Amino acid sequence: QVQLVESGGGLVQPGGSLRLSCAASGSSFSTYDMGWYRRAPGKQRELVATVSSGGSTMYADSVKGRFTISRDNAKNTVYLQMNSLKPEDTAVYYCNARKVVRNTGYVYWGQGTQVTVSS
Repeated sequence: QVQLVESGGGLVQPGGSLRLSCAASGSSFSTYDMGWYRRAPGKQRELVATVSSGGSTMYADSVKGRFTISRDNAKNTVYLQMNSLKPEDTAVYYCNARKVVRNTGYVYWGQGTQVTVSS
């Protein structure tokens, strides 16, 4: 079992920055692929960024060059640094942990943190 707790959301003006954190409890954090997803009002949840257990990263086109995902396995934490924020980045951001062990998938979600970009 993995419990995920996000923090760092809030209200920010366009062009501003926020850093989201996702603290994981439980075992073997370093073996999980981690990701950030978001759900904007009236829209489906979408992938924002992922970082694999090996450190490889991937980003949605809409955030490339503005967002950076990173992980600190010693602290059991994954981060999302968000710069040059736009109103369309407004959403609830969710942390995700997943791995496959012997053909069995394990997926965990945090409760989400609200990010609002508005002047």
